[in-house]
Amino acid sequence: MKRTTTLLLAAAAAALTAGGAQAATEIQWWHAMSGVNGERVNKIAADFNATQSDYKVTAVYKGNYTETMTAAIAAFRAKQQPHIVQVFEVGTATMMAAKGAVYPVEQLMADAGEPFDKAAYLPAVISYYTTPDNKLLSMPFNSSTPVMWYNKDAFKKAGVTKVPETWDEVEDASKKLLASGMKCGFSFGWQSWVMIENYSAWHNIPVGTKENGFAGFDTEFTFNNQAVVGILSRVAEWQKTKVFDYGGRRGDSLPKFTNGECGMWMNSSAYYGGIKKQAKFEFGQTMLPLDTKAASKPQNSIIGGATLWVLAGHDKGDYKGVAKFMNYLSSPEVQAWWHQETGYVPITTAAYELSKKQGFYDKNPGTDTAIKQLSLNTPTPNSKGIRFGNFVQVRDVINEEMEAIWAGTKSAKQGMDEAVKRGNDLLRKFEKANM
Repeated sequence: MKRTTTLLLAAAAAALTAGGAQAATEIQWWHAMSGVNGERVNKIAADFNATQSDYKVTAVYKGNYTETMTAAIAAFRAKQQPHIVQVFEVGTATMMAAKGAVYPVEQLMADAGEPFDKAAYLPAVISYYTTPDNKLLSMPFNSSTPVMWYNKDAFKKAGVTKVPETWDEVEDASKKLLASGMKCGFSFGWQSWVMIENYSAWHNIPVGTKENGFAGFDTEFTFNNQAVVGILSRVAEWQKTKVFDYGGRRGDSLPKFTNGECGMWMNSSAYYGGIKKQAKFEFGQTMLPLDTKAASKPQNSIIGGATLWVLAGHDKGDYKGVAKFMNYLSSPEVQAWWHQETGYVPITTAAYELSKKQGFYDKNPGTDTAIKQLSLNTPTPNSKGIRFGNFVQVRDVINEEMEAIWAGTKSAKQGMDEAVKRGNDLLRKFEKANM
């Protein structure tokens, strides 16, 4: 009898457990975070799930940014879309043009009755993802901006006593580093983002017409201007003497910095975790250099990274859970942790203040460089971001032309003229498809 009672109780418990599992509404979150950051994404989902039992967020890695966005679009067409998808910033125009596919985040929060205060978010972060009437389309998640990383030990050995603030000073420091025995002065990654998009914003120069595409899809590129051509010409000359050394389109050149080959590296603030783990030397980060031939003072940099887009077509009840998760994701505690672990900027003022209060910037000097750089001045139409159609493909075009410049097969003027011409063809295709 006792054994029968035990079995009945066990069966009842199993039934309750099964019932509980069925009661939790699953929220699918497709993302592009691999490696350690993928583990951090899984932790955020698991921690949210532990706060309540009505919803279960399932984080699914779908490949790199391009692969993840492509998979989500294909899934939507097949009516098998996730609730949330992580899309990089250059996919913004494509997502906006996906008629009926997107559930704007600001509308989602209002419909779900979840608290949402847009004023709590850093203006430089959310301005990239708002409509012309200032409505937020997607939730900022992993936002970063390029900074200049430098090897403090190498600087000391080479006699570089001042951290460079201008391109002239970068050149001078690089020559001293080479004289001290280093293989190269500086390198950079994500070159279109750093040397076209952010160089232009930093010097308050438009990348294209129509407020860099924010004011309409009928825009044209203008980055074949004197300032951009001028800096790229200098970099091409530096390539010949290893003042600069090209190392690949994305983050491929990171080892040149962490292995001690190059003394400076310009790329995302989000490489903080990787550099801290890999570098066997003291390092720092500082703001991007100013080209005094193009501007007398810097404006502000623009963000990269990605946001979380909510896709339409699910049950209304699901979206209550999505809204609750968005609120959890934006909380000061979660954002401060994410920021401190990764080097991505916190998306809210409260998370930034919490990081200050926790002493993070005192213990890790320079880790607030990205936030200061983004917030240096009120963004202008030239510096609030870019919103061009087909920009994933346009970046490939820019990369091809920049590589031809570094290889010496084209001048900077020839390369940028060709990039603008080919880029404008892609803009017209996008405009025609979305008329």
